[in-house]
Amino acid sequence: MSGFERLRSGASRVASRMAEYRQRAEREREERDRERGRRAQQETAVELPPPPSVPPRQPEPASVIPWGIRVASEAGWRLLVLAGVAWVLMQVVGALSLVIIAFSAGLLITALLQPTVARLRHWGLGRGLSTAATFISGLAVIGLIGWFVVWQVIENQEDLTRQVQDGLDELRQAILNSPFQVSEDQLNDFVDNLNQWIGEHSQDLTTAGLEGASFLVEFFSGTALAAFVCLFLLYDGRRVWQWCLRFVPLSAREGVAGAGPRAWITLTGYVRGTVIVAMIDAIGIGVGIWVLGVPMAVPLAVIVFLFAFVPLVGAVVSGALAVVVAFVTNGLVTALLALGVVLLVQQIEGNVLQPFILGRMVQVHPLAVVLTVTSGSLLAGIPGAVLSVPLVAVVNTVVGYLRAYAEERNPQARRVHGATATDVSPAVPPAMPGGPPVPLGSADPTQTTVRELVEKESGEGDEGAPGGDRPPGGPPPA
Repeated sequence: MSGFERLRSGASRVASRMAEYRQRAEREREERDRERGRRAQQETAVELPPPPSVPPRQPEPASVIPWGIRVASEAGWRLLVLAGVAWVLMQVVGALSLVIIAFSAGLLITALLQPTVARLRHWGLGRGLSTAATFISGLAVIGLIGWFVVWQVIENQEDLTRQVQDGLDELRQAILNSPFQVSEDQLNDFVDNLNQWIGEHSQDLTTAGLEGASFLVEFFSGTALAAFVCLFLLYDGRRVWQWCLRFVPLSAREGVAGAGPRAWITLTGYVRGTVIVAMIDAIGIGVGIWVLGVPMAVPLAVIVFLFAFVPLVGAVVSGALAVVVAFVTNGLVTALLALGVVLLVQQIEGNVLQPFILGRMVQVHPLAVVLTVTSGSLLAGIPGAVLSVPLVAVVNTVVGYLRAYAEERNPQARRVHGATATDVSPAVPPAMPGGPPVPLGSADPTQTTVRELVEKESGEGDEGAPGGDRPPGGPPPA
């Protein structure tokens, strides 16, 4: 073997040994890396929970429904429940409508007559004598008004019938001479169709007459019940209010005891103010149409007085009735003059009398008044229209007082410049019957705290303390 071959063979052996050395070094490095990785994994290892024994179930159907739809559905079925409860309450109210209307009428009459009882008590008359005198006088006045209206209608029936016939003939002639080109045959056909309709529906009209007889029975029954309610509230209103407070939970009794007198003040203020405004309307419109020579001016004035208890709507209806009577009896010129009288009186009433007389008593927006009267008339007819506005005014006063009372009980929730419980009172009770009003927050004993009011309402004092010389639940006279 030559030297070159030996040299090449030695170089090959050296190269193979170096390759083996590199492979061994790489294996050792990989082995170290794997060992280092195992140590790091052991140090940071987290025990995983064992696999479930049963396979996972599918998600609930409610969980895949969008959140907004779920909220809407939850609110929807709750609203349906509330609607069902409201429907049941409406059915109960409808079944007891005679009792509810009679009690409400008695309460309104009590609010009107109670100041007279308080004044008689202040003059030294006993509670029973004051109540009896006021009650009998009130019934006499109401009865005389009703008798006078009926008497005037019967007394002027023949004259009014003749004048109405003349007015209808004049209206017929005006229609024939109008630019609408209505012929006499067309007008006669209209009258014949009207008579035919009346003949076809005579059975319905007879049924309505029988229902009218039933209505008279209910009317007199309700009148008697309202009279008894008024009598007992005038005589023993304080104890009636104390008895009602016993049904209120103790946690809410203090607030309700404070809200009751303020609600009564609102109601009495509304009734008295409405009576004054109605009297001024009746006198103004009655004198105006009497000067114009419209027949039955006094009964029309009484109707204006009664319709004034239906806010906004009643004045329009009674005024329109006076204008119609003036038109069919005295002609178009007198009707236009009567319309001017009605509009003048109503403008004075709406812009001067009501803001000045009612003032803070009824803090209800005119839009709310219109909606309330409409809703009340749809639900309960004329009684609903009459009772809707005082009900809303009382609820507004009670809610405002209870909200301020809750803020006083929770100082953290009290507003920085918020009202207190005594600031939301719509009126100030007098220091004594007929005396000047006492400002809120003064040292007068009638302006007590709510807790003191509860103590007074709970009967702490003389057992024979008069209850008819102040509003039911209201503060005693000074």
